[in-house]
Amino acid sequence: MSSRSMLRSPLSRRLLRPVADLIDGRIERQVRSAVARTAAERTPGGQDGGDGGNGVDTERLVRDVELLRRRQLTFELLLGPRGRGISRMVAEAPLERLYAEVAKLAGDRDAAVRNVAAAFRLLVALESLGVGRIAGGTMNICGKLGTIPLLDPPNDEVLEIGTLYGMFSAGLVRMLERDGRSPKLTIVDPFAGVQLQPGSEQRPDPTGAPVDERAVRTNLGLAGPAGAAARIQRGFSEDPATRAAVSDRRYGVIVVDGDHSAEGVARDLEWAEEIAAPGAVVVLDDYGDPHWPGIKEALDVHLKGETRFSYLGRAAHSAYLRAS
Repeated sequence: MSSRSMLRSPLSRRLLRPVADLIDGRIERQVRSAVARTAAERTPGGQDGGDGGNGVDTERLVRDVELLRRRQLTFELLLGPRGRGISRMVAEAPLERLYAEVAKLAGDRDAAVRNVAAAFRLLVALESLGVGRIAGGTMNICGKLGTIPLLDPPNDEVLEIGTLYGMFSAGLVRMLERDGRSPKLTIVDPFAGVQLQPGSEQRPDPTGAPVDERAVRTNLGLAGPAGAAARIQRGFSEDPATRAAVSDRRYGVIVVDGDHSAEGVARDLEWAEEIAAPGAVVVLDDYGDPHWPGIKEALDVHLKGETRFSYLGRAAHSAYLRAS
């Protein structure tokens, strides 16, 4: 593991948190000390000498610093890890990179910026009101929510393979509706109580909420009538009975976010070939993510064979395909 990956790991962040708190404390003490020294230098004896109200200015500076600290804490509770476990704060460089990637896929920079910004607001709102979370990094989630409507799917039938808490589907419904569409959502998921992935430890979700159909229904309700009307099929996507239950239509959007192993992704892509409408948008989540090398491996192999899919490009850690 590289030194950068080690520093970004959850364990490293937990171990380094006391050090960061200590540094923050020292910085705060130094700021207060500097304010006191400034006051002493500008007013003899540290008292207001009537030379322009320096003591009043110092008091105002202290109040302003305290106000900034309170605002920072409020912002942290809304978007930072202290409030939600997973930070949703954004940095300029990754955001600009995402704008460029979405614009390249959509062919419209202004629309890309507009949709990504709307997707970010929606992500924050859904995770604030919903049960659980949306799986994945902030840029990847905003990229998917922002890009799919811009690729103009051929119809409004949407299939999500693997949903966790259903919150991403709720967001996608709302983003498609913002584009004037009438999405009809189908979800396939085993609802095993935890997030299942081969080779990964099965443990309760960090949000503390169980992964079950009730939570999904609650979150879909946040998307209004279209979310509440969603069709949910419990089961694994490779099961013949599960496939038969939802293969009654051709989908304009297929989001593949189930089994992340190379074998699982290969099976889902083969199924998607059968049920994708002509011109459908197929999104392969976590493509290029170093934690899930099997996803890129499976897609690369799939595209070398006989396929209806052409590769459009990627945004963050998602690949976008178009069916012929």
